Amino acid sequence: MTRVKKGTGEEERASDERRRRLEALVREARGPVRGTQLAERLGVSRQVVVQDIAVLRARGSAIRSSPRGYVWDEPPEPATQVRAQVAVRHTPEETALELHSLVDAGVRVVDVVVEHPLYGELRGYLDLATHEQVDAWLEEVRRHRASLLSSLTGGVHLHTLESRDAQGVARARRRLEELGFLLL
Repeated sequence: MTRVKKGTGEEERASDERRRRLEALVREARGPVRGTQLAERLGVSRQVVVQDIAVLRARGSAIRSSPRGYVWDEPPEPATQVRAQVAVRHTPEETALELHSLVDAGVRVVDVVVEHPLYGELRGYLDLATHEQVDAWLEEVRRHRASLLSSLTGGVHLHTLESRDAQGVARARRRLEELGFLLL
């Protein structure tokens, strides 16, 4: 058995302080922050930031990784946001139409979720609210030649939607139904 060597008390305090600063930087940011930017601000490597984020998340921090960087993801205030989940099915080629239709309805697409037979629930954080964000995400999919999570489930997946009001969610559901994507 290999033993993990613990750092000195001073090293641990320095790591904890760096993690507090890291969490504050993400919390106070007005949008996603790339790991390389955080590393530069903290004077450490990108890998240290990745490790620190993992530790913070394990401790319950609301930091999430999005396609555009790290974001603070506290649950919305109940009085100001409505969250709903929709179940949909479509082909990979219809993904742009689906996502553009959702943001046109005035909702933010928080995530994508599939139920995998071996791993259970697999979730990908999206945080898409505009055409520009959808297009940038789709470009990243193409650039990385990435497979969509829905390819694991024959196109079936869930999205968590967030809107300022129930009407936004209702518009999104209607549009998905019109497209034949909504599973009832």
